[in-house]
Amino acid sequence: MSAVTAAPLLIGAIIKRRIFHTQSVNNLDSNIMHFFDNPPSKKTVKPQHKGRKMKGKVCILGSFNVDIIANVDRFPQSGESIFSENTVIGPGGKGANQALAVSKCHVKTHFVGKVGNDQFSQLAYEHLSSSDIDSFMLYQDKQSKTGTALIYVCQSDGENMIAISPGANQSITADEVEAITSEVRNSDVFLTQLENNLPATFRAIEIARRCGTKVVLDPAPYSPDVVNCLQNVDFLTPNETEASLLSGIQVTDINSAKTAAKAIKAKGVGQVIITMGAKGALIYDGHEFTHVPALKALCVDTTGAGDAFNGAYTAAMAKGQSILQAVKKRSVNFTGSYRQ
Repeated sequence: MSAVTAAPLLIGAIIKRRIFHTQSVNNLDSNIMHFFDNPPSKKTVKPQHKGRKMKGKVCILGSFNVDIIANVDRFPQSGESIFSENTVIGPGGKGANQALAVSKCHVKTHFVGKVGNDQFSQLAYEHLSSSDIDSFMLYQDKQSKTGTALIYVCQSDGENMIAISPGANQSITADEVEAITSEVRNSDVFLTQLENNLPATFRAIEIARRCGTKVVLDPAPYSPDVVNCLQNVDFLTPNETEASLLSGIQVTDINSAKTAAKAIKAKGVGQVIITMGAKGALIYDGHEFTHVPALKALCVDTTGAGDAFNGAYTAAMAKGQSILQAVKKRSVNFTGSYRQ
């Protein structure tokens, strides 16, 4: 797809594509093609956000994807073609989503990601530059494409189906991870997920532990190899599916979540917070369980809701709030991401 035929794109402030503001870009030629002439291997920008009272700092290593979102009345069956009410192309990726969610909570935010050698790399740069994220570093892999996610959103219930092509997200190097050590050291919390290549992610977690920075891991998309880093993780935030896979116990209600949380805690993680959608969240610190109910909300689109949940929780931790206060804040933000 050329820069010309790609227009117009809708660049949204991520997490909720139809809730936060969007900006129409009608001519990508001037915004993108000049970028191809001298593509950087990495880019660091520190936008100034005057008037914002900031408290705490979070460093996020994570993915940047370009989301291609089709809004449909129902999901297609195998081999079936259906019409989409509308299609939107915009910024996403769990890492970038969570970084924006943290910044929305007035916490200083530094995002580290990697993009490819294509027109979508400029979309990443322009989006991060115009967001509330305080600083970011974008590495570039000239041999790869920027990550993309193909998303169906069902209009009747807000549920989604997602297929991800990770692209450059999977090519972060050991040297690139080591280069963020100072940012990790100067942060209150380090937040990451599993959309980047696992060796780089696990190395970054080790660096955070060495620096004495709290580590929050969102174990998505699930990989059985995640057990290899749990001893360095302070707070693990699986959803019901991930908790089931990690523990070997099917999570269907609060009681089964408690059993799963015990099994996960035994693998070496500090504390477990299982997110359970409309059932709220369950906290287990190795001694006691705390259930935080979710607020009722109109479900419009669940895409990015978990990222909003993780970002708000991590931001609250960076501000020095207790884990219970943080999860309550997180639950409110998760609910807000559901509401039109």
